[in-house]
Amino acid sequence: MKNVAIIGAGISGLALANKIGHIANVTIFEKSRGFGGRVATRRVDDFSFDHGAQFFKVRDPDFKEYIKPMIEEGIIDIWRARFVEIEKDKVISSRLWGDDPANYIGIPSMSSIGKFMSQSLNIKLSEQIAKIEKHDIWELFNEEGVSQGKYDWVISTIPPVQCVQLFPNIRDIYSDIEKHEMSACFSLMLAFDEDLNLDFDAALVKGTDISWISCNSSKQSRGKKYTILAHSTNKWASEYINHDRDWVKGYLCKELSKIIKKDISEATYTGLQGWRYANAKKQNGQKFFIDKEQNIALCGDWFIQGRIESAYISGSQLGNELTNELA
Repeated sequence: MKNVAIIGAGISGLALANKIGHIANVTIFEKSRGFGGRVATRRVDDFSFDHGAQFFKVRDPDFKEYIKPMIEEGIIDIWRARFVEIEKDKVISSRLWGDDPANYIGIPSMSSIGKFMSQSLNIKLSEQIAKIEKHDIWELFNEEGVSQGKYDWVISTIPPVQCVQLFPNIRDIYSDIEKHEMSACFSLMLAFDEDLNLDFDAALVKGTDISWISCNSSKQSRGKKYTILAHSTNKWASEYINHDRDWVKGYLCKELSKIIKKDISEATYTGLQGWRYANAKKQNGQKFFIDKEQNIALCGDWFIQGRIESAYISGSQLGNELTNELA
């Protein structure tokens, strides 16, 4: 069997590994401590925050079939949120989310999805690949310069900017890589001892530097502690991603307070996550890249659109293509 290295244990990498794991020896390298990439959850004391992707929709038939076992096992459920659209600080529309279209969440957290997909896979967590070299075959090295093995194929699921930094001559192999752009996002996390009694569970916000607000604790199995998650706009975050985090946190708290018309200064916990590569605009080209001479491939939601389903499609369809090469 061929030896395959996958860089990144996000949804794309996990979907790919599940596709080819029966015909190749697959090793996944992930620089963080968990699975799922931006499908993530942060826990602080008794508080829980889905501080990356908030929910996802399913349109693709293959993805719909893939998540069935997770629905049956209670790893995925529908979030029947009270949803509103807000213009600055005024609610302009509201509705209750239902089954059509369904908005899915992980149970008991969004990170449960990545954990489920990672079962039976060979994944090295907290292991960042810093250098890749090719002689007869590919060899990977970590940040200490220690070899992490030799592989017949190397596949990257990391953002395009990081891919350019890591892969030798990737611009020559895939000339369009720098046309793919990803934008940033800040996630503001707040926990309270008392319920703020908001009139919504999820809100799409327009006309401010905050684009999304959710009562994270309104989701099933999130515990009794009251928590709020707010996302900045991608445009604002991309401009201020390198700014002082305390300043960013303070600014977003003021913006949130104006929108919901509540004093949030009594928050028990206030946290911030900066996602440098959080989103990608809708693309109309290929869903992955593969070079069968160099034995490298690239996939990720940035080939399609910044969505959980897009990440799955990119990794899964690359897996279908690789099956013929590896069999």
